[in-house]
Amino acid sequence: MIVVIGGGPAGRFAAMRLSKGGKKVCLVEKRSAGVGGQCLHQGCMTICALNDVARFIDLAGVFRNYGFIDSPGMVSYPVLIQKMQETIRIITGVLDQETKQAGVNIVQGSAEIQGSTLFIDGVKTPYEAVIVASGAHPRIPDIPGCCLSGVYTAHSILSMPNLPKKMVIIGSGVIAAEFAYIFSSFGSDVTILARSSLLRTFPMQLVKEARKDLSKVTIEEGITIAGISGDSSVTGVMLRDMDGIREITADAVLLATGMIPNIGFISGIECDSDGALIVNDRMETSVQGIYAAGDVTGTGFLTPVARHQGRKAADAILGNPFEPDLVAIPQAIKLKHDLAFCRMPGEVRKRFSIPGPAGPGTFWDVANHHTGSATIELDNEGLLTGLAEASPASSVAMAYLGWMMNSNIRIEEFERFVEVHPSPDGIPWLLKYLNGQKES
Repeated sequence: MIVVIGGGPAGRFAAMRLSKGGKKVCLVEKRSAGVGGQCLHQGCMTICALNDVARFIDLAGVFRNYGFIDSPGMVSYPVLIQKMQETIRIITGVLDQETKQAGVNIVQGSAEIQGSTLFIDGVKTPYEAVIVASGAHPRIPDIPGCCLSGVYTAHSILSMPNLPKKMVIIGSGVIAAEFAYIFSSFGSDVTILARSSLLRTFPMQLVKEARKDLSKVTIEEGITIAGISGDSSVTGVMLRDMDGIREITADAVLLATGMIPNIGFISGIECDSDGALIVNDRMETSVQGIYAAGDVTGTGFLTPVARHQGRKAADAILGNPFEPDLVAIPQAIKLKHDLAFCRMPGEVRKRFSIPGPAGPGTFWDVANHHTGSATIELDNEGLLTGLAEASPASSVAMAYLGWMMNSNIRIEEFERFVEVHPSPDGIPWLLKYLNGQKES
């Protein structure tokens, strides 16, 4: 029997692939809400749900400024969360059924690994192989006051009873930016406190677009947090600067300070300095027969990467050839626009950018110059090395564009591409323009 620990993207895909390969598979899921992992219950899907509402409010505000729509009203946060959770339960049921129909036995319970020994709910369990796909959880920084009522993480924010009047978000990455856009659109006064700079791993063009989308948010960078203030509940965040200590008032604080792998149930397996399970090119850990995939390996914390690793671990067990590891991995963040990019490693040689065209989702932003942008990066041989786009649906296009990059498709081959019109996607325009320039 193969035991898969964790029913998120990595674990589910591994389990179904193993079952299809003729193996008897037991998937152990600790979460009482069911399979789907962090992505469904606290991450990607919750962001999608909340972002849909935030974009609706944002667009309604644009229409109101034009004078042809009345105020859309206030958000009822408790009702929003309730309805969102109802939909998540529907999705969970679909994933549960899909997994079981693939022949996987799902067991709700807790696993423990001590070296090469596996326990399920305290019972020593024999196995042919184990795949650890236990995911990750929010990193809690060593800041005084983090345990106060009113301090949340991305995993606990849905328990917040009402919209805060003033929210402080500590962090500078994707989670910080996405929640800042959501809650500022909902009407909260939001401040981001970044230890370094906002979205520092993103292309500069997308950082500029993010700042436009976060125009209602106060962003302070290069900040040192002295502590979170309050007696039993949050009243503010204390900052330390050259002039001493100052306080920003808040009735809610969101910690968006990164993720750490879930390895609290594991001992006797080699980890790196960040607590991630170390794996070889077959996704096998330092203990023979025990594999790991997804966020618990500390590689990227991206759902497509977790799925890829889950399939790769399953193929290693089945003796199948591996899918090739991706060189360029498409990524996206959802604000007013999708901000999506895909990059090859190495130095950028040439970069070209244009504003996003008018189209679905951008027409009414032409007047305020907020239609997004498209950027292409090339090497000296004309091969695509980087793409970045801000548009209402750039995350969809970027998946296919990323495939182009991983397939070493040259820009001249794009002459055969016919875009759908109308579209807010500016990359096809830019590719064809660059191709024309090359010919001339």
